[in-house]
Amino acid sequence: MSYSVGQVAGFAGVTVRTLHHYDTIGLLVPSERSHAGHRRYGDADLDRLQQILFYRELGFPLDEVAALLDDPDADPREHLRRQHALLTARIEKLRKMAEAVEHAMEARTMGINLTPEEKFEIFGDKDPEQYAAEAERRWGGTETYAESQRRAASYGKGDWQRMQAEVADWSERYAALMAAGEAPSGEAAMDLAEEHRLHIDGWFYPCSYAMHRDLADLYVADERFKAFYDAMRPGLAEHLREAVRANAARHGG
Repeated sequence: MSYSVGQVAGFAGVTVRTLHHYDTIGLLVPSERSHAGHRRYGDADLDRLQQILFYRELGFPLDEVAALLDDPDADPREHLRRQHALLTARIEKLRKMAEAVEHAMEARTMGINLTPEEKFEIFGDKDPEQYAAEAERRWGGTETYAESQRRAASYGKGDWQRMQAEVADWSERYAALMAAGEAPSGEAAMDLAEEHRLHIDGWFYPCSYAMHRDLADLYVADERFKAFYDAMRPGLAEHLREAVRANAARHGG
């Protein structure tokens, strides 16, 4: 059985002009012609067209497609194996792209759901979203960032007030610990470092000991974070960093 160029164009979802072009360049020459000279395509031609369209979908230029299909050392099974490998790689790439887009969508649509008045009442002149752009630049697209945004979006005024109260209580106790001369490697300092980690873990995102160490390094390296902690007591950022490191070592993290 053979098919006209119009029928094949309909089967394959391509234009008649495309098939004419493939014939002209020798990529897909129909195996038959009618008495009137019209192109007629057989089953083998359709198989070749399917291969052509597959490679074109993956972005191969026509000359490379021709070289692949006309390779005398390749058999149909080799083409299938190659196509399977290419498709698997394409699927994985698209899956990662889809995940990245989903994370970006979540991050764009989630945030702190408070009115301006409530924000001022709870945080005063310390806007909790002032570093939002920086956080998105550093961590946007990660599951940790998306989880933090998801949780933040679910909190109401009372939640933020409880969180702020916890921070204030912790900072007072840590400042008092430093005033008493407690070393960062001391039991009391490590306990407050662990409390700090659990605060992050409970309110924002799972915080491993390794992640906590990285955050503590950031508290010293980034002037904005350092200023935040040192406002509680001068030198607190560096003291906390050492306490976090000691606590992580204590827990084998």
